Amino acid sequence: MKFIKRLFIFTLVCMILGVGTIFGFYFYVKPELPDVATLKDVELQTPMQVFSRDGKLISQFGEKRRIPVTYDEIPQHLIEALIATEDSRFYDHPGIDPIGITRAAVVVALSGSAKQGASTITQQLARNFFLSNEKKIMRKIKEIFIAIHIEQLLTKQEIMELYVNKIFLGYRSYGFGAAARVYFGKDLQDLTLSQLATLAGMPKAPSTMNPIYSLERATNRRNIVLARMLDEKYITQEEYDQARSEALISRYHGAEIELNAPYVAELARAWMVARYGEDAYTSGMNIYTTVDSKLQAAANESAVNNLLAYDERHGYRGPETVLWKDGQAAFDQEKIEATLAKVPTYGPLTPAVVTKVDSKSATVWVKNQGEQTIEWDGIKWARKFLTDERQGSAPNRASDVMTTGEQIWVRQVTDAAEGKESTQWQLSQVPNANTAFVAMNPENGAVLSLVGGFNFVHNKFNRATQSVRQVGSSIKPFIYSAAIDKGLTLATLINDAPINQWDQSQGTAWRPKNSPPTYVGPTRLRIGLAQSKNVMAVRVLREVGLDETREYLTRFGFNIDQIPRSETIALGAGSLTPMKMAQGYSVFANGGYYVEPYYIEKVEGPFGDLEFEATPQVVCRKNCPKGVTSLDDFQEQDVDSSEDMPRYAPKVLSEQTAFMVREMMYSNIWGGGNWREGTGWNGTGWRAQALERRDIGGKTGTTNDSKDAWYTGYGPDVVAISWVGFDDHNRALGRTTPNRNLDGKQVSGAEAGAKTAQPAWVDFMRIALDGVPEQEKQIPNNVIRVRIDRDTGLLTNKNDETAMFEYFVEGTEPKEYASSQSTDSIYTSEDGTEELF
Repeated sequence: MKFIKRLFIFTLVCMILGVGTIFGFYFYVKPELPDVATLKDVELQTPMQVFSRDGKLISQFGEKRRIPVTYDEIPQHLIEALIATEDSRFYDHPGIDPIGITRAAVVVALSGSAKQGASTITQQLARNFFLSNEKKIMRKIKEIFIAIHIEQLLTKQEIMELYVNKIFLGYRSYGFGAAARVYFGKDLQDLTLSQLATLAGMPKAPSTMNPIYSLERATNRRNIVLARMLDEKYITQEEYDQARSEALISRYHGAEIELNAPYVAELARAWMVARYGEDAYTSGMNIYTTVDSKLQAAANESAVNNLLAYDERHGYRGPETVLWKDGQAAFDQEKIEATLAKVPTYGPLTPAVVTKVDSKSATVWVKNQGEQTIEWDGIKWARKFLTDERQGSAPNRASDVMTTGEQIWVRQVTDAAEGKESTQWQLSQVPNANTAFVAMNPENGAVLSLVGGFNFVHNKFNRATQSVRQVGSSIKPFIYSAAIDKGLTLATLINDAPINQWDQSQGTAWRPKNSPPTYVGPTRLRIGLAQSKNVMAVRVLREVGLDETREYLTRFGFNIDQIPRSETIALGAGSLTPMKMAQGYSVFANGGYYVEPYYIEKVEGPFGDLEFEATPQVVCRKNCPKGVTSLDDFQEQDVDSSEDMPRYAPKVLSEQTAFMVREMMYSNIWGGGNWREGTGWNGTGWRAQALERRDIGGKTGTTNDSKDAWYTGYGPDVVAISWVGFDDHNRALGRTTPNRNLDGKQVSGAEAGAKTAQPAWVDFMRIALDGVPEQEKQIPNNVIRVRIDRDTGLLTNKNDETAMFEYFVEGTEPKEYASSQSTDSIYTSEDGTEELF
């Protein structure tokens, strides 16, 4: 009895000491314990994603990949696998498992090492949220107390949900939702039992037990998990056998980008960081842009293919590098693959190595594509590049162009000959010039597509929004608009004759020229813009007044500081971005309203709650509120406070003036007159007649020495801008001679807006307007049609080829008949400084 009594006292003392120690440890570490109540409102760090307006993923930002799932969305087999493997008494313990701790302690005592873990799922959650992975006793003590607190605060379901969403599982995936995507490319709910068991086995060592790093270790670990599930009777023997025999197939699955729009993604990223700070990267917010996936894909293809066509017609500049020369040992396939793996792919351009050259073909090893053949049709374009102005002779055989051992660029092209489409490989090269393309909705300013350059990986500079370039003749519609507002009409005669004005201050004469340098004398205003007559534009500017014109251009959103105080602005000396040009042309397309471009439609939180919604300026034509009728009125509005109320686009141009300018841009494509009667004529944008639509219009733009080429135009509910040029402002786009190998299918001559930029616009519009009904011409109130004489612009009673109908704002139509020989021509001659066309 004495022994029992002493044993009882000893045990009681030990218990008191144990409890006292526990309480002592608790009060010691209590100041350092985090507030686990924060788990009630925890915001899991999930990546920020950018989408098109129709829900196509454009990009994903953030170091951690996470796809949160609710408890109800967690597959039951995953919960069972985790419990069986990580914490079999999960539903019974208060956060720590005394049985598991005791068992682990016995193993340590017997073996001398920690071969068996004792952390519950709750403890792992505590460690993942609040602690590090350092192996120290004090960390373990904190982990235990935090786990107990968590169990007091949260239900078992809430703990399991947080664990499933928080835990790191390798390859930057956090949570089982992201891991399912990374390793198997599926949603968590779509995984098989074998795949779920594989993921459930990874928390022990996610970096080395994942199926990408080691398929063998991952398979063995999966089998252990399945065995534990069978032991716990979560699965049947049949399910176990089937899952264990299933081949484990896994590869890395990155974010599944559905739409290539990296320049748009970068705009969205910068906007989000400016608005929400650096936390935006892990906010899990979804940004929906205004970009339309169909139109963005069309812009990508049109702009890049057009740029490559420009670059290739100027000649082949040779291989990127030479890996081996004649007489040296050739690389084997393994070494070629290893070399190409280090070379990036630029959109349609893929790196390749020439392995064999025949008379009219070449064998190449293409990155990720293996051995391919380039037939003669894909080589014969490649005459040698000499300068931007000169090309060598057309090649006769493949060996004139390439040799074995060269690292080159290739792309796939589609040939639709004889009504059948076929895809073949073609030799190509990374272009030296660059491009930009913007399309926007003129009714509200929504950016529908945006291409900031040839390739974002190659160069991240966004030429659509950041590149300020001379606009060339693209500026003329704005100057002609000022003339219409001042009283000129589409029938007003302007003298198309050379200007030779002595500039005493410069000691030189300014001689602006047409391109081509032909002159026809007095010409109607409509023809002057449609055919881009430079000397006529200067005379129109003089009629309006230089200062008046510069002030007038600001109503389109242009900064007056970017508009030189010089008559050269009539020829395009001003510099603007493609986005600004799209904004300006939208005024004509929408009937006279100023709209601001925007590209963020809305922002949603990780659970679909609306964080932001754009309130763009809306064109209002009927029952509009009073007080917003001009750009000045708009500028007085508090833009920041208008997010929750409609913003109405100010009217900066009369509907009648906008209509008249659209008519001139319509003629830029469709010309006028009657070809059968000998009065037909074309505008500079005649190539767009291929679209076979009468509800389109536009304007070419080419700067001095062809350093910038533009085409800007409109169609139903879309304005689009195409630009091509070198990033080096001093480098001209040059000219080309015909390539005899291409049977006249390649553009030749001096580069200009119509040849260099417009093809991209035409290709884009062909897709953008596909299925869009052709719109009938809407004639504004107070606009009338009057029969005039073609030569004089005066009234006529004739009904032959000398007569035509023209539009006038009522009251501005001619009052005299052609027989009187009276005209309203303008002949002026004033100073100027430099030549642009």
